[in-house]
Parts: sequence; structure tokens; C-alpha cells
Amino acid sequence: MSALTIALPKGRLLNPALDVLDALGYEIAEIRGGTRKLILDDKKNDARFLLLKPFDVVTFVEYGAADVGIVGQDVLMEQESDVFEPLALPFGFCRIVLATRRERAQTNWRLATSLRIASKYPRITRKFFVERGWSAEIIPLHGSVEIAPALGLADLLVDIVDTGRTLKENGLVEIETLCHSQAALIVNRASHALKFGELKELMDRIGKEIREMGK
Repeated sequence: MSALTIALPKGRLLNPALDVLDALGYEIAEIRGGTRKLILDDKKNDARFLLLKPFDVVTFVEYGAADVGIVGQDVLMEQESDVFEPLALPFGFCRIVLATRRERAQTNWRLATSLRIASKYPRITRKFFVERGWSAEIIPLHGSVEIAPALGLADLLVDIVDTGRTLKENGLVEIETLCHSQAALIVNRASHALKFGELKELMDRIGKEIREMGK
């Protein structure tokens, strides 16, 4: 059996992803312990784990540095990468929304000119506005998107939300939901062919665990 390299996302999806792997018998105690290692071997299960930023998970899987990965569908939609997505996972539920300052919530944005939109998701944002025929300048940001409207950097923002609490605490209100997202299992296309048996077994076991979690 060939070893599988599994890419895991740092951040909010890591712990629920580890819960699934733990239930399958993988040795993930060192990861839970907050290790600074980025590559960890599980010799018992003939597996290797990579700890990566979410956007890098997709890149490593697409280019074959990892056979399989766990990542949010929001990242997949933004990067439009060439990977298989065989399973949606029952955690990481969130939405990508359009929002603005509370005092501007009633603005008719369709009539506005020279709109500027701040977002960590420029591709998703651009597609949304093009489909509606709105003219807008997209300002890519990698963090602190919520303060962009307050500082006059942008009129609107597009960002990911779970409960919406962060938006409210920063004086923002949602205008529209662009799309929904949750965690997903992704697979490298070449690995799917070359390691089909190992990957099918992994997917079957994860699928069974998901069904058990849903009971």
C-alpha cells in the first residue's frame, strides 16, 4: 500500500477535520498539541499530514504534493482549481455575503457609480457583479476586510461569515448572500488513478463516519 499525503487546513476547519481523522484511527495527537511542524508522519497508518493555509491546501493537492486534502468550498470556488471534490463534509458551514456600513444599508447600489468592493474573494466578487451588470472596482485584501468601509477604502465588502457577529461588531449589515460553503474532501486527479484503492477506502471510511455523526 502506498502512503497517502493528506493536506489539512490551519484555522477554523482544523479541529473538526482532526475529529474525523481521530475517529478513523489516525494518530493526530501531535497536531492537536499545537506542533509547529508542517509535515508529520503517521507510520502506523502509512500516512503523512501537511499543515497548510487553506488556500495552499488546494494548490498542494492540485499539483500533486498531496494526494487528498480538506478545505472549505469557498476556497475551491475562489481558486477554481482542477481537483476532484468527492465528498462534502458536515462542518465548516458558512456564507459569503455582501455587506456595508449600517448607515448605508438602504442605498440603491445599482444606481451607484465608482463602486469599490473590498474582499478576500476577488474572483467570486467579480463574477457576482459581472452577472448583475454592476460596474465595480474590486480591491483584494488578505485580512481586516471589515474595516475597509469604515476607513473609506471601499463602499462594500464581500467576506465569509458564520454567525455574522464580526460584521455587527464592526457596524456592518449584510445586503445579500453570494453563496454558501462547507468543508469538502478534495483529491488530486493523478492520485485518484494511481492510488485508487487507498483513496476509495479512505473515502468510504469518511463517508461511513459522516453517516455516524449524523445519527
